[in-house]
Amino acid sequence: MLSLLLAASLAAAPAPRAVASADTVVHIPRLDKLSGLQAFMSRAGTHAALMRPSSWSAEFHPFLTLDPMRPETLTAVGIDPAGPATLSFPRRGKVSCARLADPQAFQAKAAEALAIGGAVKTATTRGVMTASAPRSTGRAGYVIKGKDACSFATLYDDDDLLKEVVKLVGKAPAPDARLGKLPGVVFVLQGPLVVGLDGTADGLQAEGTTTRLPLPPFQSSSASPYGALELDGLLFSRAQVAPAGLSQAVGSVRWSLQQLCAACPPEQVQAVADAVTQQLTGHLLVLVDSVQVKSSLRTPHGRFFAPRQAVAAEVKDAAKVKAALAPLAKFPDAQALEDGYTLPLKGGTVFVRQKGRQLVLGNDEAVVRSLLDALSDQGAKRPHAVDFTADPRKVARGLNQVSLLDIMSNQQLAGLFAMSAELGPLLSHSERITGWLDSTPGGGHRFSLTWSLPASAGTASP
Repeated sequence: MLSLLLAASLAAAPAPRAVASADTVVHIPRLDKLSGLQAFMSRAGTHAALMRPSSWSAEFHPFLTLDPMRPETLTAVGIDPAGPATLSFPRRGKVSCARLADPQAFQAKAAEALAIGGAVKTATTRGVMTASAPRSTGRAGYVIKGKDACSFATLYDDDDLLKEVVKLVGKAPAPDARLGKLPGVVFVLQGPLVVGLDGTADGLQAEGTTTRLPLPPFQSSSASPYGALELDGLLFSRAQVAPAGLSQAVGSVRWSLQQLCAACPPEQVQAVADAVTQQLTGHLLVLVDSVQVKSSLRTPHGRFFAPRQAVAAEVKDAAKVKAALAPLAKFPDAQALEDGYTLPLKGGTVFVRQKGRQLVLGNDEAVVRSLLDALSDQGAKRPHAVDFTADPRKVARGLNQVSLLDIMSNQQLAGLFAMSAELGPLLSHSERITGWLDSTPGGGHRFSLTWSLPASAGTASP
């Protein structure tokens, strides 16, 4: 029975015809199923040039001018619009494989395009036809067997990529079980990262798996004390960290605080962190209200205090946590509160407060207070280990606060600036971004993201 189920799942899984040397692969199971994704890209492209179909359709084929979202451009060169296509991007070139409806029409159009670069060399061996010609500093061409064709362009004038493509066309592609588990009309594969994409005029849906996320393991096994909460802000997220990941989660917070308080005794900071970790149930809530950059983002305190945020964590025993926090009273300039402590640090103040079995830590008094006021005893089961909601307009405003000096001196901040310049206008015209994440066996994660635009004309609001 197990073997039958495995065979059925593999039969249903897409089979990308990709070269083994590719760093990135894009697979489209059916070219005629892209209308929803095109609708989103077209709307999003009015605010971000990167999202416009015309800005990346040229990547579909190495030497023919085609638009995979316009079936007439495919049929004009003999490609079957109802067939699959796979794009491979090895370091030395590009390969595009597709099913042909009219092999003769394809060969005629391809020969015409290749002849621009020089004489076209052709050969046929065991039913496999190859054709190539000089192109810039390299070569371009195609390989055909029956109705399967793979076209290529290489940066260097050698036959290495051609030989790889001949092998690729010579055998049937193997189904990729990872793709069969994901929804989507387009799949992007990059090492251990696999993402399926689909869309409508009002939103983009992405779902994928990866082992690259620097996150602790999560679990979803019990009702969350934050399950009934819905808070406004730049980011609102709930999570349940698995016991094996609690030290990692607390360790990142401890490291940040230690950076900002050189005078705080490291052994006592570690002792408090260890004692608190033992009392955590794993249920967390993260609230980022907004971003207010007050000092250079090149500094640890500038980065720590820029997002106005607070984190809530459920604890097993409130009295034991209160005792575990007692050493904070002896930290430099610490002040005791009725329900916790304030810790003045370089660049701002950290607030550590308790409300029953809820421990709240934040870097902004107003955000901490609003979170404490919102906490209640009403929990609810959540379908995923992590869920989140982001306000794209507040994200755009936050990205706009990266300064020119920070951009010039820090590569990561330069990346944020580039994101702001390219996607900022789109974020400002978006409705919301939501998603979820679960851990998978082997240390990986499965995730989903939905990017929603305001309802388009003729579309009812949810």
